[in-house]
Amino acid sequence: MEIYLGIDVGSVTTKLALVDDSLQVLAAVYLRTLGQPARIIQEGLRQLEKKLPPHSTIAGAGTTGSGRHLAAAVTGADVIKNEITAHAVAASTFVPGVRTILEIGGQDSKIIILRDGIAVDFAMNTVCAAGTGSFLDHQAARLSLSIEELGKVALESKHPVRIAGRCAVFAESDLVHKQQIGHSLPDLLAGLCEALVRNYLNNVGKGKEILPPIVFQGGVAANPAMRKAFEKALQQEIIVPPHHEMMGAIGAALLAREEKPLYKTTRFRGFAAAEQLFESSSRVCSGCPNQCEIITLKLDGAPIARWGDRCGKWQISRPYSPNSQIDSFCCA
Repeated sequence: MEIYLGIDVGSVTTKLALVDDSLQVLAAVYLRTLGQPARIIQEGLRQLEKKLPPHSTIAGAGTTGSGRHLAAAVTGADVIKNEITAHAVAASTFVPGVRTILEIGGQDSKIIILRDGIAVDFAMNTVCAAGTGSFLDHQAARLSLSIEELGKVALESKHPVRIAGRCAVFAESDLVHKQQIGHSLPDLLAGLCEALVRNYLNNVGKGKEILPPIVFQGGVAANPAMRKAFEKALQQEIIVPPHHEMMGAIGAALLAREEKPLYKTTRFRGFAAAEQLFESSSRVCSGCPNQCEIITLKLDGAPIARWGDRCGKWQISRPYSPNSQIDSFCCA
């Protein structure tokens, strides 16, 4: 059986998924990135190998997320795609006809507008994390709650408190103030979820035509209070698909399957990549005023990938083999 591997490396979490030719998700792994994406990718491969169906082979691999280039270099992926494309493909597969995707992750959030199955518009948050999962994580920890408990407790609210949500700092200050004057914990948490939704709609969703069917995905979609807050704000049903937290990885796997005719034979290194020694280093190129920071990834001491340059001068695109030599350039 031929199956396809998808990897989504985000700032907070790393996801790996296996998808077969009938578009079924066979296995998935969800890990915290912990600031060590290469090591966590390897750990994900170890765990995923144990879930590999018998008599199956990896026919293709795709990567997405902010760490997609690193993930592709470590695993030998065939397809590298941005998050917008990966999430749109996955959502369209699980919810045919979807026209709006709301996606909130650990450090970023995005909205994708689809019409007739094609992504026609999108937007992402800029510099503020007030509308993302990390802010919810922080507030849950401050209140001695797990992130899972936060959503359940918030659903008990009868009168959500109005909390300023345009800025993470102001939101926390306002939350503390409302807490100190005696509002109940469920009302505070429900108000916090509603503040995050207002932040999202006023910044990420500003000016967008949000039409149903509306799909909510990303790690924050696991919070039922956030789903309820979106439904209240938009007056629409919000669909949380199965594997909502894995949609980026699933989309990368689906894209690897879709583009199989282009690469034919996979470059995937195999699950042995989990035990190989990868090292990375960086330097600044002085060849022009851009002063690009060039990152080099080495496998067993041999450079296998470079990225970070705007001009493409330093990039390595050839797959690694023990006897390969990379192109060398003289930096002015």
